[in-house]
Amino acid sequence: MAAHRYISTLTIAGSDSCGGAGIQADIKTMSALGCYAASVITAVTVQNTMGVSAVHAVPPEIVAGQIRAVMDDIRPQAVKVGMVNDIDTINAIADTLAEYDIEHLVVDPVMVATSGARLMQDDAVEVFIRKLMPLATLLTPNVPEAEVLSGITITGKTSMDNAARIIQDKGCQSLLIKGGHIEGRKIDRLYTTAGEEREYEAANVETRNTHGTGCTLSSAITSYLAIGYPIDDAVAAAKEWLTGAIKAGADVEIGGGHGPVNHFYNPQKTIIKTK
Repeated sequence: MAAHRYISTLTIAGSDSCGGAGIQADIKTMSALGCYAASVITAVTVQNTMGVSAVHAVPPEIVAGQIRAVMDDIRPQAVKVGMVNDIDTINAIADTLAEYDIEHLVVDPVMVATSGARLMQDDAVEVFIRKLMPLATLLTPNVPEAEVLSGITITGKTSMDNAARIIQDKGCQSLLIKGGHIEGRKIDRLYTTAGEEREYEAANVETRNTHGTGCTLSSAITSYLAIGYPIDDAVAAAKEWLTGAIKAGADVEIGGGHGPVNHFYNPQKTIIKTK
């Protein structure tokens, strides 16, 4: 009898108690795109659509143990790292992931929440750059995060290109800088390890429901990479899917602040492959 398997993914991120971002958004996204989602929780946050009021880190040895439990057994086709709050957690993740041959590792450097709350401690940034960033096959910062990682202010294409070169020179492989914080056209730019560049522009959707869009995008990219898309097509497909999710949830009210996107506006059946 032929053996079958799911296309599996792993998200390593913090828990969002209101369900719109973090590990919850990641699992929803990966599941909606037909992948089997495993998870490693790095922190528990106290938050809702109005903001984040507290962050409690999971002990580093438990984070490392969760990673090994999944990697040794399920062996996901792609891994995504989201919110990492402190130095010890970053070291635990980087040291443990380095033990495995991971084809696709997407790292979303979650430093600031949509509400403006700081989610990565200041002293952890240097360790993030030195230890975790070089492991990533794709890094997905927004403009404020790219400014932190590069040390320069980004106001348009030229400064974005300059920031990308600085970040890649620090050991980053492929890099997607999300341009949503820049005035005018909202352009994301992909810089690959081969020196190629590609622009992505999505239709602007008028809504306050943008909670977890960064988490959702990076999880969608991870899913498409696991399915087998090349990196530029994975980003394009993820952008298109996210735009659909934002549109589908644009007028839905949940909570009093930034609500979530509609992750299940077009759910796919879990993909089963024959070995």
